[in-house]
Amino acid sequence: MAIRQITIIGTGLIGGSLGLALRKKKFAGRIVGCDREGTLERARMCGAIDAGTVNPGDAVRGSQVVVLATPVLAIVDLIERIGPVLPAKALLTDVGSTKTAVVERAVQVFGKSAGKRFLAGHPMAGKEMSGVDYADADLFQKAVWFLSPLPGQTLNEGLFAEFAGWIDAIGSRIAMLPAEEHDRLCAWISHVPQMISTALAAALVEEFGDEAPLLPAGGRALQEMTRISASPYSMWRDIAITNKANLEKALWKVEQRLAHIRENLATRQLAEEFELAHQLRKIPGKKTMKD
Repeated sequence: MAIRQITIIGTGLIGGSLGLALRKKKFAGRIVGCDREGTLERARMCGAIDAGTVNPGDAVRGSQVVVLATPVLAIVDLIERIGPVLPAKALLTDVGSTKTAVVERAVQVFGKSAGKRFLAGHPMAGKEMSGVDYADADLFQKAVWFLSPLPGQTLNEGLFAEFAGWIDAIGSRIAMLPAEEHDRLCAWISHVPQMISTALAAALVEEFGDEAPLLPAGGRALQEMTRISASPYSMWRDIAITNKANLEKALWKVEQRLAHIRENLATRQLAEEFELAHQLRKIPGKKTMKD
């Protein structure tokens, strides 16, 4: 079945960028958005969607693929709301930053047919600014797009394969990872960096005041480390809640290393920490696998 219509529920940064990316790569079908009216109007004006509605049930009608592009807890809720009204042969997928809670809800809603109805996904792309006004057709270029297939799920035929083809077309590299492994990995490579940036920026404000000219004086390193501290709490709240155990463990280990560094500022062990850290850049990267 060819994809003639895609519904994107949540036409903010990620959803809007997906619509723009599909258009740039000549997706010929219709793109329907679902969001607040003001957001939908801006999404229409920038070309991310062709039409829109505030009602999710209305938005999914006639679509072969429905993409949930909201914060994670809203995705979990939408799966339950949309499941009963989703067209029988449509594929429901998401772009949430955590996968275990999302997959669990999909299995609860779709039961034994979950493997034919739902595909868990997460593009590793974004900006510190949120909203459709910052949408970018090139946002997914060279980004990894994680897919977390359900047991026995076949992704090389039908809508699954066609949607994967569009992921590839917009410039992303597909990587397969079970939901639990995805959440543990992302706690380290995405969620901890955000919390470290937030903590550093908050400490700087507390120490020097919000009027201090910190960023220009700190140079590139400080700017890079605090850039994502501007990310919206509304998104990261859901990530912290749905990946709490993995994030707690990872933060604890980072705290331990920071304490070790603090306690050894004048010893040889500080040099050993630098030497160990330098190994990260020397580890050969593995190619992502596309199924």
